[in-house]
Amino acid sequence: MTVPADRRYTDQHEWTLVRDGDEGATVVRVGITDHAQDALGDIVFVQLPDLGAELAAGDPMGEVESTKSVSDVYAPVAGVVVAVNDALDATPETINADPYGAGWLVDLRVDAAPGDPTAALLDADAYQALVDGS
Repeated sequence: MTVPADRRYTDQHEWTLVRDGDEGATVVRVGITDHAQDALGDIVFVQLPDLGAELAAGDPMGEVESTKSVSDVYAPVAGVVVAVNDALDATPETINADPYGAGWLVDLRVDAAPGDPTAALLDADAYQALVDGS
């Protein structure tokens, strides 16, 4: 199982990657972890939020459906949806093949104080310890 060190993680198995957005805004890319996609099995459908949706941290923001089950995906930080990965409509299995790359879900614009808006989330070592303990 892969846990990239350049991201932060939630205990609900979402990953975040802070990126620079337009006009100095902070954008947080969100996806589900390698562990999550492996536990789900073959992903067959993804429901993502609408562009412009305002989300609070912990809000459900979509669903990932596999041959085994349906799982909610939660917003790891508060923000506005500024991009969704529309390619997943036709090829949801991309999440299984590349959960940290082409299988990303949404980009959230975060209007926060200076600093890392994901700092309160788990780092790679803490997430790995969480997964190893489950």
